[in-house]
Parts: sequence; structure tokens; C-alpha cells
Amino acid sequence: MMSRTPILTATTAGVFALALAAAGPVGAAPQAEGDTATVSVFHGVPGLTVDVYANGDKLLSDFEPGTLTDPQQLPAGSYDLEVFKAGEGPDGEPALQKKVDVPAGADATVVAHLSADGKPQLNAFVNDMSKVPAGKSRLTVRHVAAAPAVDVRAAGKPVFEGLENPKEASGEVAAGTVSADVVLAGTDTVAIGPADLNLKEGTSNVVYAWGSAEDKNLALKVQSFSGMHSAPGGVDAGESGRMAVNSGQDWLAWSAGAGLIALAGGLALHGRRARGRA
Repeated sequence: MMSRTPILTATTAGVFALALAAAGPVGAAPQAEGDTATVSVFHGVPGLTVDVYANGDKLLSDFEPGTLTDPQQLPAGSYDLEVFKAGEGPDGEPALQKKVDVPAGADATVVAHLSADGKPQLNAFVNDMSKVPAGKSRLTVRHVAAAPAVDVRAAGKPVFEGLENPKEASGEVAAGTVSADVVLAGTDTVAIGPADLNLKEGTSNVVYAWGSAEDKNLALKVQSFSGMHSAPGGVDAGESGRMAVNSGQDWLAWSAGAGLIALAGGLALHGRRARGRA
């Protein structure tokens, strides 16, 4: 079984810190050059369309499930976020209000999704931007669906087994087009797919399994990063024909050093509005 990287779990309810990836910060203090973070956001909570505000100004309207924002450079700093059901802000009661600290040097994707038992939650995943051996592509699968443990198969053969929500598994594979599907762990029962993945050389490709098994809306979303090419001399002969699994140490060190996205404390979904609360 492939190893799986631990993920930083945060608060409940489609906590769309997501807005930060859609526009520049509002009212943030000026930062020194280079004191930035790179943030993408994936909205993986089915059936919930929202408007997002930061420091009192709207950043994103009608943000729909299945939407993945492009990576954005953000000055490091603190942001007061409010999330409303689409069309109900900013004078109504927010579904969620949160102060978010964004540390410098991070490259992460914030994912609002369902837990295995169907409860909305937020997780932040580090994106591995390290070099990929020549002729290879990095494949990462993140289980963010309301579904039990799954196996991920390529060309009908398991490459990641027993993957649970909200964990991820990562490895290096030969570049090319791969037919992938997701099955219930230990079975041949297909939950998602098959789907063709175009894994280009020198890229890092993240596949999100999201949605709800009970509601029969499970789906895949792919996020790709380029520029990880290595010189041909960098090929590791010992990895021929098999996957090299990411141990997750880069994630652990980065998370401990920078705090990723500090989201302290919990908020009730329909809690009272409390601007300025840390």
C-alpha cells in the first residue's frame, strides 16, 4: 500500500478561505517584496454556491462547486473572511466568518469539501513543486469526497490503495496518457471513472476525488503544475517501471515552519456575525 501524507484539517462548513485565490487581498498591510504565498482554491462542496468577502469587500460572486481557481500570489498577512450564501451578503448573517493568516513562502491549495460522513470541512494541501526525473510526471490523488476508502487504478492496476478522506497519496509515473479510475478499496466496484489523464513530462498533476457517494455525484477534478523538468542525467535508474512514493517530509517541515494557513478555533455554520473576532 502506498504511503499517505497527513493533511492539516481546519474548521467546518465549506470554509471558503477560497476567496483569497480569486483576487488580491483587500486592506492588507503592505509587505516586503518577495514576502508572498501562492494559493489556489478548490470548491468541492456539492450544492452550495457562495459569495465571499475579505475585510468587508466582495472578492468572489456565485462561486460554484467544482470550481478551481488559478494560483495567485498573495502578500503574507491576516484576512478577515466572511462567507454568505450567494446573494445574502454583506449585511445579512454570514454562514461563516474567520480570520485567516497566510504565511510567506507557501504554495498550497485550500480545499472546501465533504468529510467521509458528508460534513463540509476545509483542508489545506501543500503542492510539491520539486523536480521530476526526466521522462516522468508526478501524480497526486487527494480523497476529498463523502465516500469510504478507495483504491486508485491506472490501466486497471492499483497504484494507490486504501486512500481515506482527507488524505493524499503521491508518486512518480512515466509520462503519457493514463486511463484511471477509482474503486472501493479492495474491490472492483468503480466509484469514479474511468477517465484519461494526460500526464506530461515534467509536470505535477493533482487529482481530486470529490462529491458524495450517497448523492451519486462523485467526480474528478485535475490541477496541473508545470516546470518541474529535470535533465536526462537526473533519472533514477532504481525507479524504472515503478512508482516513487512521496514520503511527505517536505509537507511536515513546511507545515511546522510556516503554519500553512492558521485557522484557529471553530465556527458554527449559522453563528452570529462577529466582525474583527480573531
